[in-house]
Amino acid sequence: MRRNKREPEGIAIISHRGASGHRPEHTLGSYELGARYGGDFIEIDLVATADGRLIARHEPEISGTTDVADHPEFADRRTTRLIDGTEATGWFAEDFTLAEIKTLRATEWIPRIRPDNTAHDGEYEIPTLQEIIDLAKKLTTELARPIGVYPETKHPAYHRSIGRDLEPPLIATLRENGLAGPDPEVPVFLQSFEAESLRRLSETGLPLVFLMGAGDHWQRYLTPDGLAEAASFAHAIGPAKNLVVSRDTDGNLDEPTSLVDDAHEAGLLVHPYTFRSENHFLPANFRSGDDPNAYGGFAAEYEAFFETGVDGVFTDHSRHAFLARELFTQQE
Repeated sequence: MRRNKREPEGIAIISHRGASGHRPEHTLGSYELGARYGGDFIEIDLVATADGRLIARHEPEISGTTDVADHPEFADRRTTRLIDGTEATGWFAEDFTLAEIKTLRATEWIPRIRPDNTAHDGEYEIPTLQEIIDLAKKLTTELARPIGVYPETKHPAYHRSIGRDLEPPLIATLRENGLAGPDPEVPVFLQSFEAESLRRLSETGLPLVFLMGAGDHWQRYLTPDGLAEAASFAHAIGPAKNLVVSRDTDGNLDEPTSLVDDAHEAGLLVHPYTFRSENHFLPANFRSGDDPNAYGGFAAEYEAFFETGVDGVFTDHSRHAFLARELFTQQE
């Protein structure tokens, strides 16, 4: 039975780190392909350099997604840091100037699952927020449809603790590019796992997305009262997708929870993360064959979530989400 049905064409396709199922993540090539494959938004994770510039990396520790370990001139910068209670060892963006970052090249973060992407290792620079905004504007003109940006402040409390606050340069860059206020030049959502960061970003007048994980810390936000609290500082939630439709003990997709209905009742949009098409990531009942890297029944998973009334989806495979949305629309 369909619950809380909404207009399918209103379901936003958020290209998670770009078309990261097809190119190394957080590269201009990945972002452009995500838009060309039907994505409505370029999703960006932001960290800061030593000179306070905002660049796109999933984490401050950059050895998993760049060739920094192959640069002998940076060998002495390998270190260990504690980030939000988790120890990480490697090379950290905040120890490099932007000029130094630009000497690095991006690499595939899960080569065993996406070996084809490794053919593009070394092809792309690490982009700045400004370069990504420029790309979004260019694609908006070229494709004759809005290509929005969807930046996330990554570990903002950590960045604040080392004197590299993310919010001021993000706000300044948005304003300089006509992307703040009620009518930005291209659509914008701002996202964070940290409520304080969203509060700092509220002066932009842009819609704010409170990201929610699946751990115990997030349980209080899953209740009607918790969602009402989230609605006091955010316009949307970005929950881990298992919080929207759970999985049973065998890993099969189970029944929807009440989260979408409850969030809508609180006035919040719902953008769950992250949809990936490989068998490795799909629910057990949607896998096809024995190859974990092969594509499975991704369309069926999208349909199950579209039926709950979600307002958008974070996806590594924008084309698959676009085709699933088209199919869902035709069924209406």
